Amino acid sequence: MIDIVFGIKKPTPNIMYKKTISLLASCAFLLSLPLAAEPHKPALEGAEPGKWTQDYDAALKVAAEKNLPLILNFTGSDWCGWCKIMDKQVFAEDEWSAYAKKNLMLVTLDFPRDKSIVPAKWVGRNNELKGKFGIRGYPSYVVLDKDGETKLGQLGASRDATPKSFIEKTEDVIFFSDSALAEFAKGIPEEKSKEFKAVLATREKANKKLDKAKGALGEWVKTRPKKNAENDKLFAGFQKDISAAMKKVKEANEKIKAFK
Repeated sequence: MIDIVFGIKKPTPNIMYKKTISLLASCAFLLSLPLAAEPHKPALEGAEPGKWTQDYDAALKVAAEKNLPLILNFTGSDWCGWCKIMDKQVFAEDEWSAYAKKNLMLVTLDFPRDKSIVPAKWVGRNNELKGKFGIRGYPSYVVLDKDGETKLGQLGASRDATPKSFIEKTEDVIFFSDSALAEFAKGIPEEKSKEFKAVLATREKANKKLDKAKGALGEWVKTRPKKNAENDKLFAGFQKDISAAMKKVKEANEKIKAFK
């Protein structure tokens, strides 16, 4: 029997009992599933390849000894949504861990709300590095050469990020660094050397145009332009110049990869 109260069907005790049993069964099933991998937990002291640490100085030392580049992870581990997405989708996965163990030193520079997460001795240093590398948002992943000084590039978060996609982006940043390209050029056959140098020159020219376009936009933004049709047109022009330069850089990069 089903009672009707104000036009709404009211379930009988028997129906409610069946729904309760069904709900409990569903909960039991979910609890039986394996727990998702926990996000990486950075060490507070010491460093080793492929494992996150808050000990920047130790990571620099190992990077120099083992000739490994570094990734500095500027994060807000206990409040930053994008940071947590990257932790779960990329850094907590075995594929990333296996790659990083052979190829990278990993440093966590955390700016949490819970101040107990970061040892007091690292707080000032984290802020210094944030200023040094011009970090404006989280997460920011700064890729450094083994010297711990030369910035090779910077990466960000993505909702669709996977270990594979982030590894590919990291490798591109490292491969297209000046030092890596110079080393790569040594292995180019003599008959292809001239062609390779021409592609490098094209890429350098495109990068200069890209830097100039970004610089022009940055200087314009500093003037705090008002929102109007004229400024919208100017902004679109800056974006067009940046996109065109980026396209040229990408084309040159693809040509360089073809020499592998």
